[in-house]
Amino acid sequence: MNNSAPEDVTGIDKSLLPPAVKGGKTIISPDGRAEIAKLMGARPLPFTFQLIFAWFVIIGTIIWATWMNTIWASILAVIIVATRQNILGLLVHEQAHVLGYRSKYGDLLVNLFAAFPLMVLTVQGYAQVHLAHHRDFNLATDPDFIRKSGKNWSIPKTTFEIVKILLIDITGFNTLKLISGKNVKTENMAFARRHKDPAWIRPLYFIIVAIALTYFGGWRFFLLYWALPAITVTQAINTWGAICEHKYNLSGASVADSTPLIIPRWWEKILLPDLNFSLHPYHHYFPGVSFSLLPKVHEIYCREGLLNQENVFFSNFSFLKFITTHKKKNKPIQQ
Repeated sequence: MNNSAPEDVTGIDKSLLPPAVKGGKTIISPDGRAEIAKLMGARPLPFTFQLIFAWFVIIGTIIWATWMNTIWASILAVIIVATRQNILGLLVHEQAHVLGYRSKYGDLLVNLFAAFPLMVLTVQGYAQVHLAHHRDFNLATDPDFIRKSGKNWSIPKTTFEIVKILLIDITGFNTLKLISGKNVKTENMAFARRHKDPAWIRPLYFIIVAIALTYFGGWRFFLLYWALPAITVTQAINTWGAICEHKYNLSGASVADSTPLIIPRWWEKILLPDLNFSLHPYHHYFPGVSFSLLPKVHEIYCREGLLNQENVFFSNFSFLKFITTHKKKNKPIQQ
């Protein structure tokens, strides 16, 4: 999707979030554009691997915690499952861009194994909202701009404010608000899917799951190791991801002015994998590139000298430090 927001917006304070990417996608060399063009399109193999691996970790973790049968194992299991629920949500995001499967059954497959298990998402519904966000980025018709406006989504913040927001998520008090936020109403049907699931698929799915949980006596495990992380830790992970995604409350701001470029450290990628979502400026410039190939886009930008390296964040902690220290005064970005 082409970004309709201007590349250079006057009257916007750029001191808070200096752009890491120079000139967006318009100044890439012809060779660079040709390379990126070859990266476009669905990549079912890495997508399927991430989907299978997420469920492998989820099932293995639940089995391990049940075998250990200790409070500490259960707490650790809730955290690990939450990180994989986040992966499932990111795969729904990928499929909204048709970057997982292009077949007419692609959305259905992702619904069954990623969206429906999260209980509040469908690929089709999410695509309606998210693709409008890409098209109308930071405009009055951008659903994300609408639902992430106001004091709660503004940065910089103090460390206490960040901790308070994440604690509210972890304790589950923000669940209903966050769920309603994922279902922003939009009258725009420009992104209707060519192949739609039958209306009875989703309710039948939940009926079958409920029957299976009842028959096998699995409700306790479901509530403890699936529903609990979904309404607590997963929400905190989602909130942190959103904070790292864009600086909100900037009407008309370009991608470069409002989107940090974060390169997580290797151990951050293990503890909190995000499918390269933190390379978010590239995703907005080239939404047809799979998460698995966004690092190659980054390599092209580096090779062509299109980055302000001093404005790149080289860890999540670096970005956290930036948005908290800037609450009091502006300081150089710490790498």
